[in-house]
Amino acid sequence: MKKLKEDVVLTGDRPTGKLHLGHFVGSMQNRVKLQNEYAHCFYMVADIQALTDNAENPSKVRENAFEVVLDNLAVGLSPKKTTFFIQSQIPEIAELTVLFLNLVTLARLRRNPTVKDEMKQKGFGENVPAGFLIYPVSQAADILFCDSNIVPVGEDQLPVIEQANEIVTKFNSIYGETFRKIQPILSRAPRLIGIDGNNKAGKSLGNAIYLSDSLKEIKKKVMMMYTDPNHIRANNPGKVEGNVVFTYLDIFDLNKIEVEKLKAQYRLGGLGDVEVKKLLIDILENIIAPIRGRREELAKNPKFIENLLQEGTEKARAIAKTTMKKVREKIKIDYFKPI
Repeated sequence: MKKLKEDVVLTGDRPTGKLHLGHFVGSMQNRVKLQNEYAHCFYMVADIQALTDNAENPSKVRENAFEVVLDNLAVGLSPKKTTFFIQSQIPEIAELTVLFLNLVTLARLRRNPTVKDEMKQKGFGENVPAGFLIYPVSQAADILFCDSNIVPVGEDQLPVIEQANEIVTKFNSIYGETFRKIQPILSRAPRLIGIDGNNKAGKSLGNAIYLSDSLKEIKKKVMMMYTDPNHIRANNPGKVEGNVVFTYLDIFDLNKIEVEKLKAQYRLGGLGDVEVKKLLIDILENIIAPIRGRREELAKNPKFIENLLQEGTEKARAIAKTTMKKVREKIKIDYFKPI
């Protein structure tokens, strides 16, 4: 029997909507792989983080908490290998966040490229909620409360991991060796663009194909995909660069030789957009159909989801208490010893 590595893996999602193909290639495939390699894996429903830009719509966050768990279970995360928990039910994470905030400057938070990009995308300007601005600090606490040192992420989240490691370095230098450096595990696709070709696929942008989409929805979205606007007739030479259909084929079609042949034919002329889109529809349906089927079965038993979250949260809370006992001792705020 293969011996599992003793490092600790942590991953999670903001419960602001169902998950899509961007999440699938961005981190979910890695999550499934890592749970078969590591002895300690945690999955977090990041509801507190979701409230940083949804504070006025808590129902949206609450309603999607189970949805993101369903998506992850349907993709292949196993409660036997991965501990599922809810962020808001671990108050020690909030306490750790407050302590970490003392180690980070406002200027450094504003320089974080991931935060800057998301602030621009959401149109916050100077009216950014403080909770949103500091979420990289909160993420550091999310990761470190359970001594995690392995985190599967997309390339766009690397600045957040970099900032978390800065916190680790500063904490350890002031208070003594406490936390381990975090190692990001990158996805095979750096960033999945949306079907519109203008942005990364996103829940809030309405440009994503979801893991729960029906075949009808997949067909509709693929047929809407941005291609080469000058490729009006099939016989015309077409551009592959910037063509969303070919971008998706590069990622999801495992027959790379065939994809290169299609690209060559498209560039020369003689291959229509509809023909290529039909191929992509078949490929995506083959990926999504089994996930969708498992998801529909799991959704019939909400009590199962509730129980695994409660059990996982209790386990995570026990670990969090141990971590905070150690942290309080390091910072010398352990005033009253248990009798």
